Amino acid sequence: EKRTYVEYNLTVHYYCLLMSSGIWQRGEEDEGVDGFLITDIRKEVNRAARLKCNICKKKGASIGCVAPKCKRSYHFPCGLQRECIFQFMEDFRSYCWEHRPVQEFTDKEPRGASQCTICLDLVEHLPLYTVLKSPCCKNAWFHRECLQYQALSAGIFFFRCTVCNNKDKFQKEMLRMGIHIPERDASWELEENAYQDLLHCYQHCDVKRCLCRKGRDYNEPDSKWEIKRCQYCGSRGTHLACSSMRSWEENWECMECRSIFATSGKIKGPTLKLQRKEVSNILKELKVQVKTKPTRLNINAENIWSSALKGFRQRIFSPTNTIEVSFSNSKNRSKTSTSAASKHHFFQLLMLHLQNSSLFEGSSGKNLSLDFQALEENLYFEAGKMIAVSLIHGGPSPGFFSKTLFKCLVYGPENVKPALEDVADDDVAQTIKKIKYANSLSSLQSTLQDCCEFLAAAGCLRPVTALCDKNMLVNDILICHVIKKVTLPLESFRQGLKTLGVLEKMQMHPDAFSSIFCHKPERLSAKTLCDLFTIHSSSDVNKVEGAGFWTGYLHDVESGESVVTLEDILLFVTGSCYIPAIGFDPEPTVKFLHIRYPIGNRLLNCLELPITETYQQFKNKMEFTIRNTLGVEGE
Repeated sequence: EKRTYVEYNLTVHYYCLLMSSGIWQRGEEDEGVDGFLITDIRKEVNRAARLKCNICKKKGASIGCVAPKCKRSYHFPCGLQRECIFQFMEDFRSYCWEHRPVQEFTDKEPRGASQCTICLDLVEHLPLYTVLKSPCCKNAWFHRECLQYQALSAGIFFFRCTVCNNKDKFQKEMLRMGIHIPERDASWELEENAYQDLLHCYQHCDVKRCLCRKGRDYNEPDSKWEIKRCQYCGSRGTHLACSSMRSWEENWECMECRSIFATSGKIKGPTLKLQRKEVSNILKELKVQVKTKPTRLNINAENIWSSALKGFRQRIFSPTNTIEVSFSNSKNRSKTSTSAASKHHFFQLLMLHLQNSSLFEGSSGKNLSLDFQALEENLYFEAGKMIAVSLIHGGPSPGFFSKTLFKCLVYGPENVKPALEDVADDDVAQTIKKIKYANSLSSLQSTLQDCCEFLAAAGCLRPVTALCDKNMLVNDILICHVIKKVTLPLESFRQGLKTLGVLEKMQMHPDAFSSIFCHKPERLSAKTLCDLFTIHSSSDVNKVEGAGFWTGYLHDVESGESVVTLEDILLFVTGSCYIPAIGFDPEPTVKFLHIRYPIGNRLLNCLELPITETYQQFKNKMEFTIRNTLGVEGE
């Protein structure tokens, strides 16, 4: 740091001034040059002019070694070059290359090399001038140059051990070993507006389909157009309405963070019941796209797949139209029905067919299979489209996807690690098991030799030199057999699921949607129907025992003490024997009226029940009506 003082006709180097042996700060901080009096400086200049540097042999060597009986003098830069040590503390002592302080190295010190935790390059564990070890961490080693750069940048307030964060003990040792720590704030604290970017709040909607007409950057606090940032990274955002969020208190995660947590399993969702309720609300918002204009599907009950495929591919079909279903069979072409019950029944049969079709493989949790004919006929796309349409139009939950397939759809196949249970082919599964459970290198190599053709076909044939290599090999085989093999079907299936925006919502709410894709629909119970049906507020139920009769009857049905089932009751009222993933619209209700027999109003999803004097009368009327009504419909 070269400084010129015109008023004194004087130029000095700051460090040379500090280290000169014949001068002290006899003045106050504001006197002379930082407390060094001008007269003292001139005397020191005259003294140094007579001293020759022991390194460069030139005059002006103002710094001398403080070791007793040592007569060496040198310039400051010459001393640095010759690896002298200058202590920037107390009375600013200087030591020549022969008498400089050293750090103690014991025989127990680990030899070899480790990373300098500042520059991350290797540093050798040797007693050298260029190498310093931490006084507070046993295995922390640094380059001297790296420490000096850090000290100049961090200053006395922020310079500390980069491993354990110790400050006092670390600074004391580094000052002893000649590291200069300036008494100033850190360089990053002195920079003007250095933290201005931290004051900026991310205000942009990043979901694929932004619903805000005023654009992705529009933000209106305390409304559905307020932007919510990702709770993990804060660098992605969404309008509350664009992610089906009802309030600011709800948490939201961006796709990037979800894909990271997918592999670590750190995101834990709510209970299955709450997840399905969340899905129902999301699907209802997507249903806003559906118009009242009808599209009729003529379905042959004996060939559900072909007739459904024909209907979905007809030119006038649109997933945003209201779907009406006409059932017929080859024996009686004129027998048709377009009721809500027909639509529910159609989607139920369609999901059952897809589950057992050649498009999927596996026992319980299914993955996509590779069917070249289906790929050529674009059936994977149609299957994805049918599932999306079914969910929005009141169909059942699919419930048969494996977690691996679901994650491939949501997070992308590159972020998914398949498991052994995803392999549907028994022979392939047995081969992988032999590799996975090989307990010695010789048995592993023998197994690989026996299945070399299989490994070559999978692109996994490689030399194995250690038993631990089997883990990576098994993982590569699983990825090849479960994921890479069905790359084209998976992409086609994903495109189909994009219908009506279903896939996008799956990617935004994976925990919720996994409850209907990866778990079988909840089995009907008395409690489920009690919660599903709301007793109409206008009913004078306090004066009758009708509400108790209704609850008691549901429990009798559940325990098998009735000729009807819970599915029969639901079918009688709503036309569906299952609870759709989207729920019922309108929500099912119960009314108690002065009527002779129960009435199931499927248009309003309302069950009108008679007021009776005894429970047995109530039960007899329920069973007689439901049994006869469903029997006639069945015929």
